[in-house]
Amino acid sequence: MSDPMDRVLEALRVPRGKEMSLRRDYDPGFTGDFTSKSGAEETLARDIGTLADLQYKLYAQDRFAVLLILQGLDGAGKDSTIRHVMSGVNPQGVQVTSFKVPSQEELDHDFLWRSSRMLPRRGNIGIFNRSYYEEVLVVRVHRDLLDRQHLPQRLEGGTIWKRRYREINDFERYLVENGVVPLKCLLNVSKGEQKRRFLDRIENPEKSWKFSALDVRERAYWDKYQDAYDEMLQNTSTEEAPWYVIPADHKWFTRLAVVSLLIRTLKALGLRYPEVSPEERRALLAAKAEMEQEEDGGKKA
Repeated sequence: MSDPMDRVLEALRVPRGKEMSLRRDYDPGFTGDFTSKSGAEETLARDIGTLADLQYKLYAQDRFAVLLILQGLDGAGKDSTIRHVMSGVNPQGVQVTSFKVPSQEELDHDFLWRSSRMLPRRGNIGIFNRSYYEEVLVVRVHRDLLDRQHLPQRLEGGTIWKRRYREINDFERYLVENGVVPLKCLLNVSKGEQKRRFLDRIENPEKSWKFSALDVRERAYWDKYQDAYDEMLQNTSTEEAPWYVIPADHKWFTRLAVVSLLIRTLKALGLRYPEVSPEERRALLAAKAEMEQEEDGGKKA
């Protein structure tokens, strides 16, 4: 019996090369077949248990890694999604990296360098809170940031974005071919819901630390960001590493959708516990026999 979320997730997947528009084709308030928060949270609690079991197999098998990439504007819910999605898994098998403004050292390297250094080890789930995709989003909206990268003049021309899309696609194909599976989620929040969350941060003392006046100034570039997202999605959603546009106006649905995607991704890897060889089995039985001969306290009978 298929999971009812499968149909929903397929609707959120960005087809390769399709002309699309976030504003036209993806509803930030979409909640699939769920009409209430309580129903979604019941399903989420069950799915987190399933995710924990699959993560344990991923860790034990030690052949694959999963890289969960969360992109989205400020207020889209990236931090809270990470907290809730990973609440039931073993922290030893999870690596979370939040990418901030690049340091001078990072600017002195190619744009994929700092992300490459933080890729998850085999057996782990890595989470990027923002990622190398900032290089075709915020850097595209604020072209002055490109000047800080000190690129050779011949590389700064109008083809730089197409070139970076190609380089990102090549990089992700390389990851897949080496057992690292990218799972790319754009948390799609509406301008109205972002405003409501910003106001809540200002009015709630426990959340005020999360707010910056820069967040409001960035809202002036809303349309430019939407255009940059559209072109990014059209050029970097591939068969190997598709994008999923996750509705973000209802955090309870956002969390459920991301967990469901993680589960589906892990199940597709055919994970299983490592098999014990006949020699290893004999050694285990010998160790068992030796322990069974011991008295309490560790002395042999």
